[in-house]
Amino acid sequence: MADTREINPIMKQVLELGPPLVFFLIYLRIRDNTYVMGGTEYSGFIVATLIFVPILLIAMAVLWALTGKLSRMQIFTAFMVIFFGGLTAWFNDERFFKMKTSIVYGLFAALLGIGLLRGQSWLAFVLKDAMPMQDEGWMILTRRLCAMFAGLAIANEIIWRTMSTDAWVKIETFGFPIALMAFLFWQISALQGYLIEDAPKSDSDEA
Repeated sequence: MADTREINPIMKQVLELGPPLVFFLIYLRIRDNTYVMGGTEYSGFIVATLIFVPILLIAMAVLWALTGKLSRMQIFTAFMVIFFGGLTAWFNDERFFKMKTSIVYGLFAALLGIGLLRGQSWLAFVLKDAMPMQDEGWMILTRRLCAMFAGLAIANEIIWRTMSTDAWVKIETFGFPIALMAFLFWQISALQGYLIEDAPKSDSDEA
């Protein structure tokens, strides 16, 4: 079994949330600039995307070195960033990086939906140890989260196709994460009745 270690929660948050914030700040700094590399002219957005990829990989490498583990979601997200960041640079087309968000949320919705069609909560398979809950509660949460991911995928498609790059970067960096976090807190609060509490110890157990 891999040697896993706990780290300071603040450090963990910095490593997980820092790269998108750095991307946002770099984009704000160079968004109006153009850069010529290899005879090809690139916008500030595409250059910021190219800088973001190694920053994300470095943050994940540090997180892995400190904790000895990476979640499947972190690995999947890194793969998508590398893949679509590469396509963005290769074709010199910012649309690839923008549609990445739609594909990621869409795949999450599809995976949860496939589990639901099989009468299973694949969300419970991943998180059951961290948050013990009755099966009915997991099914409710899975259905709602599946709908939320699908809604975010559709929202991203509408936003990047109809709004400015500035608006998309701000919503991608802050809007979507805040909306998803608020939704999860709301659902956890709403599903309190399904949570499984540790059974109280009897006198014989304490003896």
